Amino acid sequence: MSRKNRKSAGRTGERPETPEPLNVPVLDSHTHLDIVLSGEWGADGAEPPEVTGPSVKAELDLATAAGITRIVQVGVDVRSSRWGADLAAAHDRVVAAVALHPNEAPVLDDLEAALDEIEKMGAEPRVRAFGETGLDSYRTGPEGLAAQEYSFRRHIDFAKTYAKALVIHDREMHADVLRVLDDEGAPDTVVLHCFSGDEAFARECVERGFFLSFAGNITFKNAQHLRDAALVTPVEQMLVETDAPFLTPMPYRGRPNSSYLVPLTVRFLAELKGVGVDELCAGIDATGTRVFGDW
Repeated sequence: MSRKNRKSAGRTGERPETPEPLNVPVLDSHTHLDIVLSGEWGADGAEPPEVTGPSVKAELDLATAAGITRIVQVGVDVRSSRWGADLAAAHDRVVAAVALHPNEAPVLDDLEAALDEIEKMGAEPRVRAFGETGLDSYRTGPEGLAAQEYSFRRHIDFAKTYAKALVIHDREMHADVLRVLDDEGAPDTVVLHCFSGDEAFARECVERGFFLSFAGNITFKNAQHLRDAALVTPVEQMLVETDAPFLTPMPYRGRPNSSYLVPLTVRFLAELKGVGVDELCAGIDATGTRVFGDW
């Protein structure tokens, strides 16, 4: 998700009803609450929602009532990263990840200045990760890949320098993501956000000690490759996310997504893996603490 596709961030239809709450709380490891609340604010220059405003509190309360007691708010550019860091500082249920999305890097007038701002934010205690960064060949043509890779390498360095997690956006670039991580040396904690690979790629990531985060698209009919990947991912290396407002799980595909819908994905994963929902929640939440620290 980046500036280039925020205009398509809106989802049609009413918000899905709240699912049955989870008995054991779990985190949403990747959400864009700024866009959930106000759509295209970054695209048209409008101000983002106040981090201490009633709409933010209401959304966090809705998630908490569903058993989603912690969220990781993820930035995609300097502005959204700054908003996320401020949100995390204001709410004890939130920590932040800051970054330039790979689709953002090629279109910036001053990439170096933007990277400097991201690095500064990464030093803040409520910022627990650099992400989402990575590589994406879907929306950026070949001419933009060099800037993407340069930005990705800088974020890897930030994560190692500040001993924080690296959250990777990987769209149709599996081999290149691993190549860059091998070239630079992977940070201690690497998360493949919205994991999009197949079983073979999942096994390779698991062997490297990476964490795989699964979103609502694992429930889609055409996502057998994701289900195969989840089956070979140990709970100790598994996270769950919304990537809200995108990737709303079935049966609400195409409607607005938010953290309160994580129970749908968790229950699907529990059935897929043949484990109890409570057991899976406890395991994933413990994994979240290992990745992002306690909060």
